[in-house]
Amino acid sequence: MASPQQNAKRQQQVEELCAAAIRALTGDAALHYRGGRLHRATRALPVHAPHLRVEPGIDDFAASRAAADSMALRLQYSDAALHRSLCPEEPVDRLIFELLEQLRVETLAPADMPGMAGNLRQRFEDWSRAFYRSGLTEGEAGILLYTVAQMCWSRLNALPVLHETEDYIESTRWSLVSELGSALAGIRRQRHDQAAFAPHALEIARIVGDKVRAKSAQPGEGEAGEAEGDARAAFALLLDFDQDEGGDGIAAAVSGASKVFVEAEQAYRVYTTRYDVEVAAGTQVRKALLEEYRERLDRRIAAQGVNIPRLARLLGAVLAEPRRDGWRFGEEEGQVDGRRLSQLITSPAERRLFRREQFKPAADCQVSVLVDCSGSMKAHVESVATLVDILLRALEMAGVGTELLGFTTAAWNGGRPYREWMSRGRPRHPGRLNEVCHLVFKDAERSWRRARRDIAALLKADLFREGIDGEAVDWACNRLLARSAGRRILIVISDGSPADSATGLANDAFYLDNHLKAVVARREQERAVEILGLGVGLDLSPFYRRCLATDMTQALDNELFFEIVQLIGGRHRR
Repeated sequence: MASPQQNAKRQQQVEELCAAAIRALTGDAALHYRGGRLHRATRALPVHAPHLRVEPGIDDFAASRAAADSMALRLQYSDAALHRSLCPEEPVDRLIFELLEQLRVETLAPADMPGMAGNLRQRFEDWSRAFYRSGLTEGEAGILLYTVAQMCWSRLNALPVLHETEDYIESTRWSLVSELGSALAGIRRQRHDQAAFAPHALEIARIVGDKVRAKSAQPGEGEAGEAEGDARAAFALLLDFDQDEGGDGIAAAVSGASKVFVEAEQAYRVYTTRYDVEVAAGTQVRKALLEEYRERLDRRIAAQGVNIPRLARLLGAVLAEPRRDGWRFGEEEGQVDGRRLSQLITSPAERRLFRREQFKPAADCQVSVLVDCSGSMKAHVESVATLVDILLRALEMAGVGTELLGFTTAAWNGGRPYREWMSRGRPRHPGRLNEVCHLVFKDAERSWRRARRDIAALLKADLFREGIDGEAVDWACNRLLARSAGRRILIVISDGSPADSATGLANDAFYLDNHLKAVVARREQERAVEILGLGVGLDLSPFYRRCLATDMTQALDNELFFEIVQLIGGRHRR
C-alpha cells in the first residue's frame, strides 16, 4: 500500500501535468494548481459542473486530465463577464445554467485533438455511471436533474444517452420532451455563440427550476425548499466550494478568506514593533548544552546513511551554470592561435594550431532555509534539524552560498503588545499582536563548518512558540536580496498555517495566512527570489506554488533528498 508521502507525491505530479496542459492550451502562464484547485495567480477559479469534481486519491489520472481539458476549454471559449451577467439568481436555475455552459464549451474541442474529445466523453460517462450507482437518482429531484443532464449532453454532442441508464430515465425524459424540445434544438444550433446560446440555456434552467420549486411547494412533501436542497446535494455542486480533506494522502494546509484583511484592502497591520527582535540562535543556548545538541545531531545524521557527496553533485547539476574559465590550447579547431603559426612552416602536417574557450560549471546561487519554529514543530525538530544540516552541507560542497534562519515569537498569547492593546481599550482590528522573534542559526558569511554548532540550536524546544509566517518570509527575502547572486532561492520548512492566538482572536482566523499569501504572491511577481515550500506532514500548496509534502515520521533517505533536488530544480508546481 502506498504511503501518504507517495500518494501526495503522485497527486502533485498529476496536478503539475494537468496545469501544464491547461497552460499550453490557453497560453496563460499564470494558471496553476494550489491546494487541489486551479488558480490564476492567487485567485482560485470556480468549478461549476458536477462531472469536473475530481477526488484526489480516488479518481484516476484520466479523470484529472479530462477535467483539466474541460477547464481549458471554459477559459478559452466562455466569456466570464457575459456569463456572470446572465446567470440566474435562483439556486437550481443557476446550477443548470452553469452545467449547460460547461457542456457547451466541451463541444468546441478542436477537431485536430481527438484525444481531448475522447477524454471529455469518457469523463462524462464515468460520472454518469457513478451518479446513477450511488443511488442519488432515487429521489425526484435527483432523477430530474440527471435526466436533464443526459438529454442536454446527448443533444449538444449528437450522441446517444448513456446506455446503462437509458431505460431508467425514459419516462422522465418523455415527460420533458414537449417542454424542452425547442430549447434543446436551440442549444445544439447555437453552441458556437455564447450570447445566442444563453437564452435557450436560461429557458431550460427556468423550466427545471420551476419543477423543483413546484415540488417543494406541494403539501406533505416536507419542509419548503427541501427539494431544492436535495437537488443541490444530489449534484454535489456548489457555486464556490472547498475541497474536502481526508483520504490517504497528506492533508493540505487549511486556509480561508480573512474579512478583516480584505476590508483593509490587503493592508497588513502591526500593532507595535517595539518588542520585535532578531537574534543569533546560538546565543540563546548554553555552550555546554549546544555541544550536547551537536553530538546528538551528528549521531542522528550518521545513522541516516545519506550520501552527501552524491547529493552535492545532484545539487550542483541543477544549480550550476557554465562560466568562462580561460582557454584550451592545441585544439584541432576553433580560433587560430597566433603563437603556433610558426609550426605551419616547421611542421606543415600539424593541425593543432587552434584554441577554444573553456567553460566550467559554477553555482552563482544563494539558498536560504527558513524554519518554522512554532510550537507544533517540536514533534519534528530532530528530523528537521537533520534534514537542514545535511542539505546545507551538500549545498556548500556544491559551491552554493547558504543561510539558515528561523522564526517564532518572543511570547505566548501576544505578550507585551497584547497587554498594551488590552490596556488601551482593545481598538478594533489591531493587526499583529505579538512580539516577533527572528532567529539566525547560520548567516551567509559563515561556512557550514564554522556554524555547525549553532545549527544544533534547532534542537532547543524552548525557542518554539508561535509563528508569523508572512513577516518571516519578507524578512528572509530581504536578506537574500542583499546578496549579490544570480539566483536566489528561499526554502520555507513548515508544518502548518501561520498561527498566533492573540492576533487571531483580535482580527479573524485567517488574517495571518492571508498576509502570507499576499507576501508570497508579491515576491513571486517580483521574480527576484524563488520561494519553495517544504511541508512537514502537510501539503503547503495553498500558500506556495512550488512545494513538496514530506513525511518526517519516516527515516530520511536518499529518495527524499532527490525529491528536494527536483523541487529546487523547478519540477514541482512551476
